[in-house]
Amino acid sequence: MLRIRHEVNGGPEMLFAEEAAPPQAGAGEVLIRVEAVGVTLPTVRKVLEGREPIRLGGEVAGTIVALGPGVTAFGVGDRVTGLCFADAYAEFAVLNTAMTSPIPDDATAVEAVALVRSGLVARGAYEAARVGPGESVLVTAAAGAVGTLALQYAKAAGAGHVAAAVGSADKADFVRGLGADEVLLYEDADWGAPYDVILDGVGGNLLGPAVRALATGGRLVAFSFGGGTVEAYELLVRGASMIGFQIRAIATGKPELYDRWLNELWQMRDAGTLRATVYAEIPLADAARAHTLMEQRRNLGKIVLVP
Repeated sequence: MLRIRHEVNGGPEMLFAEEAAPPQAGAGEVLIRVEAVGVTLPTVRKVLEGREPIRLGGEVAGTIVALGPGVTAFGVGDRVTGLCFADAYAEFAVLNTAMTSPIPDDATAVEAVALVRSGLVARGAYEAARVGPGESVLVTAAAGAVGTLALQYAKAAGAGHVAAAVGSADKADFVRGLGADEVLLYEDADWGAPYDVILDGVGGNLLGPAVRALATGGRLVAFSFGGGTVEAYELLVRGASMIGFQIRAIATGKPELYDRWLNELWQMRDAGTLRATVYAEIPLADAARAHTLMEQRRNLGKIVLVP
């Protein structure tokens, strides 16, 4: 099979295509023939910042070709999607069943990797913030895979005012088209009125201005892997709080909740209130180009690799 290998040598050429033997499904796992791979920002960052080679993770979708010992919830031939933590950039990949879900008959594999994980993160971050009716919500990285769905979810869930923060002005019309009532640039000195809730997918140096944009009693939910530091004083003077959210903890620790959120996502998709946006479908062998697009933050929605 074709697989993408990571090496550490300082540029997009860190990703190389190679031939490898297909993996085998272990206990509680399924082996799928991959039809689509969703590129994630955490993986891109690990490639850029890592001092050692990493095994490339990502969202995958495809058809089950083999079952590991003890698997009863799925069968060979089922179409599924899930998060693969190692060797996702390949023609065959292994998924733990706790992170695996079925794809509806009328959905494509590309749509599944664009909607499921990003939608679950958006849904979970919104839930973690405990947004009240009519409260204002600011979404950072609003043009990204999670941000595009978080904007739509906030509007559908009844937020009173939904703002989008993006890195460049050329993304403004795009996020307005997804329901943003207001568009901010990261470089703006004034982020406007205080916000009851901020859903942050950026982290790093953006955490400071984000916390300062919180209203009294506001909540900032951090779901990125961008790191960063928050001054406790900034939270104290606002009576505000900061919450970390990770979808893997829900999938493994609260499977019933994970399944309910997943069903809600597909129902909203069917109702037309939630739409996954795919920026580009790129051949698997050209994974380096996909990473370059992500590094440059040029994407409007999800970048998908197609074997």
